[in-house]
This record gives sequence, C-alpha cells and structure tokens, in this order.
Amino acid sequence: MISHGKNIKLFAGNSNPTLASAIADSLKVSLCDAVVGKFSDGEVFVNIQETVRGSDVFIVQSTNNPVNDNLMELLIMIDAFKRASAGRITAVIPYFGYARQDRKAKARDPISAKLVADIITKAGADRVLTMDLHCAQIQGFFDIPVDHLLGVPILTPYYAEKFKDGLEDVVVVSPDFGSVTRARNVARRLDVPIAIIDKRRPKPNVAEVMNIIGDIKDKRVILVDDMIDTAGTITHGAEALIDRGAKEVYACCTHPVLSGPAIERLRECPIKELVVLDTIPLAPEKQIDKIKTLSVAPVFAEAITRIYEEVSISTLFM
Repeated sequence: MISHGKNIKLFAGNSNPTLASAIADSLKVSLCDAVVGKFSDGEVFVNIQETVRGSDVFIVQSTNNPVNDNLMELLIMIDAFKRASAGRITAVIPYFGYARQDRKAKARDPISAKLVADIITKAGADRVLTMDLHCAQIQGFFDIPVDHLLGVPILTPYYAEKFKDGLEDVVVVSPDFGSVTRARNVARRLDVPIAIIDKRRPKPNVAEVMNIIGDIKDKRVILVDDMIDTAGTITHGAEALIDRGAKEVYACCTHPVLSGPAIERLRECPIKELVVLDTIPLAPEKQIDKIKTLSVAPVFAEAITRIYEEVSISTLFM
C-alpha cells in the first residue's frame, strides 16, 4: 500500500548521470529538474527547479572520484530537499566511497566509513540504497535503514551464458579471504567449484601471492571481487593462476575504481576479459577492449519501485 500518494521524484548529482538516466528509463520516469554546480570559489550549489513538498525523493549519486566533491554534492542535495519539505529522502549510492576505512587497522586510525555514514544521516537522509559495500557490516554504521543490493545476481547470468557450452572446467576464484563469501555465492549459482588465493599484503596497494587453495590446473577460472582499485590484487592473482596451470583467466567486479596504474596493469596481465558494473562511470581512457560493462540500472529501478510502494525488496539481495 502506498501511504504517501506522491509520485517518485528522481534526481541526480554529477557523479554518474548516465546511470541516473538509465535508472529513470527503467522506471519510465523523467529525471527531475535540478542544477548542481559550483561557484567560482569551488563551493557546491544546488538549485531545485520543481516542488518536492511531501514527495518521495531519490537522489542518485555515487561517491567515486572526485570523492569529496561528489560526497559534498550528495550532502547539500539532501539538505536542500529536507529544507524543501520532501516527504522522504533516499540516498541512492551505487558506490559508497570511504568504505575501506571501516576499522582501526593501527593505532590512531580514523574510521572514516562511520563518519561518512553519520554525516549522511545528519544531513537528513531517511534511508540509503547502495550496492556491494566493501564490508556488509557498514550497514550498522547508519542509524537509518540501509538496503544493500548485490552485484552477483547481475554478473552470474552473464557467465552462465558465456560458458553455456559447459561448466565442467570452470572454477570461481576468490582473490583473497575477504571475498570468499562473494565467490562462494557466484560458485553456488553457477554450480561450480571454488578456489581461494592466499596472499599477504606487505603494505597498502601491494599484494604478494602466497598459495592457491583448490584445483585450478587446466581450468577456466573466474576471479571475483567487489572492487578493483589499482588492480594489483587481481592482476597478480591472474598471473599466479596461469603460473600454476590455469587454462584461461577471467575476472569481474562490481565497482571499477581503476585508479593509478590499473589500466596499464590490466592491459599487460593474462586476464582475457574483465566484466564490471556501471556503479562508477568509466572515463574514455579506461574503456579498453578487455573491459565489458553491465548495467545495474534495472536492479536499482526495481529496488526504488519497491521502496516507493513500501513492499519487501529482500529478494533482490539474494
């Protein structure tokens, strides 16, 4: 039952306008009119061009690079809608930045993911809709409801079709212990075995492969991760798999951060194809032949519809 009786109002910041438009198309609505820009001194301004009083407002804004600019846009948009008397404000954050700063790894470290969650809540968001948080426990950092979508249900049908000739020699591989649950989910859906790369990380963004747990010899393997940043983990893992007898290496992730040397590493590594989702837009220089992009728009559109209609969306998490 829809208690508010208002139409969906879908707005977008500047982080990923292509995805926002695709979500609008899937919803069969138009993006609402708002101008989000900067003053000459760099401060963000927001100008809402239509009434939102009592409306169910959804703001599509990933907090990818430039992270702080996109985060400030999101916060100021939330504040603007709150002051314009929106009925409910949902922050749709396909990629949640700062998620890797989720604990104190050493003395005097900040827990920035908790800080960002608090700021979004304080700005006036009533709920958050996101996908593949780096750690699912980050949901607990928010004092408002969080709907946490998964990228696996989008990725696995692609591989089921790609390897429809037979999955007998396919193995899903987790690049580290942190991604085992995600890899196991993919393996279960495809009904194939799983293997794990045991590695040590001597310092940030530097990974050293130690051992591979599982049988990958003469197999086609699929490396599964939530995000690829500098691509060190995924490319070193691919090289180790080939060195240990894998026949072909494929890879996939939800969030293609692809910073620093990532593209060069991907060009030179033995990965045949990298499948990513469009939670983060790929700049033209990152759109190499080896990368294939799948859209999350239909899943987010379905989640937005269910939130608006106030019905369960838990089946979208599975």
